[in-house]
Amino acid sequence: MTSDSRTRKGKTEGYDGLVARLDTARGAARAAIEQAGSAAALEEVRVRFLGRSGELTQVLRGLGQVDAALRPELGRIANEVRAGVEGHLTARGLRLDAVELSRRLEAERVDITLPGTTPRRGTYHPVSLAMADVERVFTSMGFEVAEGPDIETDWYNFQALNMPRDHPARDMQASFYFTADVVLRTQTSPVQIRYMRANTPALPVKIIAPGRVYRCDDDATHSPVFHQVEGLVVDRGITMGDLKGVLDVFARELFGPTTRTRFRPSYFPFTEPSAEVDVSCTICGGSGCRTCKNSGWIEILGAGLVHPQVLRNGGYDPEVVSGFAFGLGIERVAMLRYGIADIRLLYGGDVRFLRQFRPAGEGRAQA
Repeated sequence: MTSDSRTRKGKTEGYDGLVARLDTARGAARAAIEQAGSAAALEEVRVRFLGRSGELTQVLRGLGQVDAALRPELGRIANEVRAGVEGHLTARGLRLDAVELSRRLEAERVDITLPGTTPRRGTYHPVSLAMADVERVFTSMGFEVAEGPDIETDWYNFQALNMPRDHPARDMQASFYFTADVVLRTQTSPVQIRYMRANTPALPVKIIAPGRVYRCDDDATHSPVFHQVEGLVVDRGITMGDLKGVLDVFARELFGPTTRTRFRPSYFPFTEPSAEVDVSCTICGGSGCRTCKNSGWIEILGAGLVHPQVLRNGGYDPEVVSGFAFGLGIERVAMLRYGIADIRLLYGGDVRFLRQFRPAGEGRAQA
């Protein structure tokens, strides 16, 4: 026998051997697939037969030992075997998924006849409630709500309000400065100047300016960030009597129809004359208690007639018009209305505390 004949015979025998190995691998793969009881076990079978070092992969690498004329047929058979194994893997995987789904549905079954869990209703922050009530009272009297920037210039925050750089009244307001001329506003009074300058010579001016203000204070009754509402009325012939009438109505609307007000002389650089305004204690009705320190009165705001220089800085002639201004802290109002002793409770983020507060007419929040 020639060497060529021996080579062809060897390649023929190699072909037969590879076909036999393919049949054996196909049978072994089917048996292993049927025995796989989980997705993880099925993945192990896939790697065993179809992975880079798998049994079928090793058989396919022997194609080079087969006669070139026989390779296409052997390749077809190998592809059929591979496709068959992949099909069995897919089918077995689907069956295992179905079994797992049935198991989970049984184990995680929900009784849809049980009552659902009612989501908790949100609540309003007490400062938001107090702010809304204050705005409601003043807008019902014809006041317009005006707003301004939290970051102010020194001129708007101090100088235009009759507080030059060397004025001792600045010591009463520990301020957050960005630069010598830029500051976080310490009051919403700058809005009054901005509004007057934007609207002069229109009359009347009748605004409230609510918003956040900032001072370097932090204790049981002071916060570095708090809220104010300041009011301004400018027109011809405005007097202290007008101021008292407005604040009397405000106090009765906010704290109850029997609430009384009391004016005490005071000093503010932007008003002249100036007054501290007290309301009769909302707890004892004026008879004296711990809340009012047995005085029967609680300080609530500062007020007065607008200083002539402030009117000039706003673009109005104090010889022609006059006005009054007032300012109150919203946290102070909230603490009085709800009996809150420590201002830090308002900003502690304790949901148990905040859940107590709802607008008038709504029920108590869910526990």
